[in-house]
Amino acid sequence: MIRIGNASGFYGDRFTAWREMLDGGDLDVLTGDYLAELTMLILARDRLRDPDLGYAKTFLRQLETCLGTALERGVRIVTNAGGLNPAGLAAAITALAARLGLPARIGYVEGDTIQRPDALSANAYLGAFGIAACLDGGADVVVTGRVTDASLVVGPAIARYGWGRDDLDELAGATVAGHLVECGAQVTGGNFSFFTELPDGGHRPGFPIAEVHADGSTVLTKHAGTGGAVTVETVTAQLLYEIGGPAYLGPDVVTRLDTVTLRPDGPDRVRVSGVRGTPPPATLKVGVNNLGGFRNSMTFVLCGLDIEAKAALVRGQVEEAVGKGGLEFTLARTDHADAADTEAASALLHVHLRDGDRARAGRAFSAAAVELALASYPGCTLTTLPGDATPYGVFTADAVPQTAVAHVAVLPSGERVPIAPPIRTASAAAAVAASDGTVPYGAAAVDGPTRRGALGEVVGARSGDKGGDANLGVWARTDAGYAWLRSWLTVERLATLLPETAPLSVRRYELPNLRALNFVIEGLLGAGVAASTRFDPQAKALGELLRARIVDLPAEVAP
Repeated sequence: MIRIGNASGFYGDRFTAWREMLDGGDLDVLTGDYLAELTMLILARDRLRDPDLGYAKTFLRQLETCLGTALERGVRIVTNAGGLNPAGLAAAITALAARLGLPARIGYVEGDTIQRPDALSANAYLGAFGIAACLDGGADVVVTGRVTDASLVVGPAIARYGWGRDDLDELAGATVAGHLVECGAQVTGGNFSFFTELPDGGHRPGFPIAEVHADGSTVLTKHAGTGGAVTVETVTAQLLYEIGGPAYLGPDVVTRLDTVTLRPDGPDRVRVSGVRGTPPPATLKVGVNNLGGFRNSMTFVLCGLDIEAKAALVRGQVEEAVGKGGLEFTLARTDHADAADTEAASALLHVHLRDGDRARAGRAFSAAAVELALASYPGCTLTTLPGDATPYGVFTADAVPQTAVAHVAVLPSGERVPIAPPIRTASAAAAVAASDGTVPYGAAAVDGPTRRGALGEVVGARSGDKGGDANLGVWARTDAGYAWLRSWLTVERLATLLPETAPLSVRRYELPNLRALNFVIEGLLGAGVAASTRFDPQAKALGELLRARIVDLPAEVAP
């Protein structure tokens, strides 16, 4: 098998993780994922200020501390930290290696940039074969731009085992492995619903390792002595993160998540097997970032009695001062009756303004809010000082034919190797339709005695963002729990438990191998994370909100 570790799940993850992973035990490859939809916008703004930037600068500082160790131990490094400028990062690493006196061979992958004059950035999600070509060409470090997150693992597996385009089950198995490790410690107990059950209480989970075998099966594990845990449930939680239906579309393969089987394989070891793949779509997803305008926010503290009336007064005053266009008011009823202190007796009124006019969204808005301090409701106070507006981005997804993208691996020798697109493809719409969530489910009635309790006593959850949509994965801890959950948690009941989902289109999918359901809530995040004014703009807490709802639980389903 090939032993592939991960040391970064996002731009800003634990700085010391690269050092910890290299020092913690044997590895063949160490990967780092830095890119997300919001990150691409941040890098695009960096590049506007300096055309030589556009990559994750933190990675260079991390690499300086451990490049020598990686070369000495024969651990190859694969990262998408190249962002919008993989050639620029490759050049910076070459300069770093020269300064350190290290004989590092650097390869990089390019071709993801799509020319859109009206966009800040537009990047196709490339596959793994360019990474494999760089490794085959002798690279010690491979830098990419926008590839799919899982490709960081799939590429090294292709290079190790020589898989071709038609090895669909193997590619699908490695894709699952890549999806599991891409978010770092989330698969080893980070952000885990049942964190209090972890050996260290979730204080410092270690980073994950995927032992990928020639048949595409994988054992998920971590270095001995590190925190957190690797269990069927921690792996299930990450498998449900930021997915749609059972057909997981990728540039190299469509992975059938409803074929994944998880089994314990010893302490902190989970075997992932049985994964099936089908031909990929003929198109590539393209992430497009545009400047949406400018935004600003002010928060009023409303204490004591007449909370709704106080909020209505502020709303009328702010609208009169700056006009109604682009304003959004959110009243958070955090107040408690008969409270003994000010904070417990207070609600928060968040006022947001988005506008194409920076001046209107800037001081004109925030100063108008502050001017109400002595001329509004009793006890008027704000948590924010007047400030200028900030630009925000809007993320949209598009598609281009795979044949229209010049996917190129640039080897350490400087040779440019074109990566041919897959010959055998299938309709993305057909793949999605085959798992469209229309599986009938049983009646929602519960037979037998029930008890009142939090839903989270018997289920775990993990949620996240995909552009303007949110996904909410829910899994049961036992077979009996899943039998109940499958019949009970319908789209209609979800709307009752989470009222903000009621007016939206919601798709429900079943993953019986995982004892899980996945809901895709379309439009919950509006124009995407960067533009969202929602209190939880990335829907990270949506699953925990659901688990906190008090419902009628079957008495026979034990916590």
